[in-house]
Amino acid sequence: MSSPNQAPVGAADRPDKLKIVQADDMDVSEQENAVGYREYLEALDVEPTVRELRKLRWKIDLIILPMFLITQALQFMDKTSLNYANLFNYQDALGLKGNQFNYLSAMVYAGYFFGQYPCGWLIGRYPAQKVLAISVLAWGVLVILMTQARSYSSALAVRFIMGIFEAAVTPGLTLMTGFWYTRREIPLRQCIWYSALGWGGIIGSYISMGISKLPTDLGGVTCLWALVIWFFMADSPTNAHFLSHRERLIAVKRVASNETGIKNKRFDRKQLWVGFTDPKMILLFISVFAAAIPNGVVNSFSTVIIRDMGFDTTKTTELKSVGDAVQVVALLIGGAITLNIPNSRLLTATVANLLCTVAAACMAYLPRSNTWGRLVSFWLVNSQSVGFTVSLTTISSNMAGYTHRSLASALVFTAYCWGNFAGPFVVKESDAPRYEGAAIGLLVGYAIKLGCHLALLGK
Repeated sequence: MSSPNQAPVGAADRPDKLKIVQADDMDVSEQENAVGYREYLEALDVEPTVRELRKLRWKIDLIILPMFLITQALQFMDKTSLNYANLFNYQDALGLKGNQFNYLSAMVYAGYFFGQYPCGWLIGRYPAQKVLAISVLAWGVLVILMTQARSYSSALAVRFIMGIFEAAVTPGLTLMTGFWYTRREIPLRQCIWYSALGWGGIIGSYISMGISKLPTDLGGVTCLWALVIWFFMADSPTNAHFLSHRERLIAVKRVASNETGIKNKRFDRKQLWVGFTDPKMILLFISVFAAAIPNGVVNSFSTVIIRDMGFDTTKTTELKSVGDAVQVVALLIGGAITLNIPNSRLLTATVANLLCTVAAACMAYLPRSNTWGRLVSFWLVNSQSVGFTVSLTTISSNMAGYTHRSLASALVFTAYCWGNFAGPFVVKESDAPRYEGAAIGLLVGYAIKLGCHLALLGK
């Protein structure tokens, strides 16, 4: 066993026992910036039993995963509430004309883009759960303000600022997943908390069906949840109050084998260059951008597209929830496959995206009279979340170095933002009720993503 006075290069940036240097070789500033450095040194002498490891994993699953899932679900419900409000004459109530609703739907992603860089810096510099709690509280207040907006300009401003604060959520949870779980465990756990999009969609459908307007209570619930995050969420094992001292050490040692680190406040320029020149990163960027365009369509206009297939408002919300259920099931199946079959992540994502591509083609070219064929195809495109989650797990578990992972996360979410921003604009009111342009937009986006996945498979 390595002696306790040894530590990895960059401390917590690579806390494995394969590449190590003497701790005395690190200056004081490096040791202070390496979050989890002291715990790592102490954990080298800890030999956990199988029972301890199993108990600890369950403890983390029962406390951390639900908090991640609920946070993600609230973000999605708040962000996509316009999708439901659009069913109940929200455009007329706000006096929207032309493509103003498209801009209103897309504006949250513009804010998301401008917010992710400062949010990423704050998460790297300060306790992530505190940054997340403040962001959640702020966007909860903005959701409440959104229900009071009486003009297009005020609603547009609120949506933009909302996006700035929501930018801390998914990137932050992605990075924190890598701090809590081993490389093998990450894909399933990431799929579980990301399935919150489906759960949030199901809940949002039935809330909107009950009140028939823009939900007014979501903001209050979100504000209360911010307090839970502030007091109870831990961003890494080293500051988890629900773990004993020995459990924290075991948790640190568990993730050391990832060779991705815990967290480091020091900016590494070498890792920055690696991130920008990584072919895998470039392909992920293109694939995420391409898939985000269809995602923007589904998130903002799924209710309208389903309604114009010939269903009334109540039936539309019910049928929309089926697509959300497909998303949940696809993510859980994808996560289970990647957990139990080695080296299957990318292949699983490719198969899911192939399904989306075929479904989009059916939407585009099936006759309008084939209502149920087109509807089922629209449900199936929700399985595209499997591919996006694989992109996130690649960041969490396959990229060593905190700076490298932070940059990769920023680039992926830049693609995500601008793809989602562009998505609503492929939906044109003049294309109703068939929305051929939207269907072709879905098909092209998924086809490009499929090509990127095939290229990644070849590497």
